[in-house]
Amino acid sequence: MSEILGFGIAGNFALHLEQAGEADDFALVKTDDEYAPKGIFPFYIKGSDSFLGRNCIDNGYLYLPNDKNLNVQMEPEIALRCELEYENGKVKSVKPLKFAAFNDASVRNDKTATKISQKKNFSTGSKGLGNEIEIDKFSIGGVCDNYSLVSFLKSSNEFIRYGECAKLSGYSYFYEKLLEWIKDKLNTQQDYAVLENLSKILSDANYPNEMIITIGATRYEEDGKDRYLKSGDICYVVAFDHTKFDLQSITNAIKDGLKLPSSVSILRQEVR
Repeated sequence: MSEILGFGIAGNFALHLEQAGEADDFALVKTDDEYAPKGIFPFYIKGSDSFLGRNCIDNGYLYLPNDKNLNVQMEPEIALRCELEYENGKVKSVKPLKFAAFNDASVRNDKTATKISQKKNFSTGSKGLGNEIEIDKFSIGGVCDNYSLVSFLKSSNEFIRYGECAKLSGYSYFYEKLLEWIKDKLNTQQDYAVLENLSKILSDANYPNEMIITIGATRYEEDGKDRYLKSGDICYVVAFDHTKFDLQSITNAIKDGLKLPSSVSILRQEVR
């Protein structure tokens, strides 16, 4: 992770921002159409002198902020490991190589935050990435057609489904449409409202040829939408082939600690 940048997409799954209480943050942001994502935010910028220079991915532990008054929620997402190609200082192409389950955990009640990125990198364990799965082609007919994403939270006295079980095809923007949108935003997004100037970030980082981009959090289940993380919780985010496994078998495997094949991307983080 230390050689690449980390970015996330806001608002790429219907109603997530409303559930997370973040819709008002984007009130001034105009989009290409009503279903378009709101923008891209950085969560890790190698070499940055700001808090974003802190490598915040830990695939085993999620470290809560030092300020115990801050509420943190899991954000179950799909992450794409992408290769970037440039031409004349602009992103020419974005090519996904692998995908994985991801936890884009976020602070909900930081009233001092003026940018969405300030809610994202809050510790050395703010994020987590599951085992990665090769992408044959990022288009209809490819491996991602068959995958769904679900998340769970386990503690000493509860086991709940935290986020809805959703097919990856349920993302508002996906495949070629998503890649074109990402390329456009990397080249044109300005410092405005809660968003930042992405072309400047890429330039300051010497145009890295690889990035992790998380493509948006799914909706919460009723039990998860107001359940903030506590020390001792265990977060699970799971991307599974729904042509080979049903939701109940995945739920039972996670609940009982059973081993699943590497074709299932699993992130397990203990909260501290």
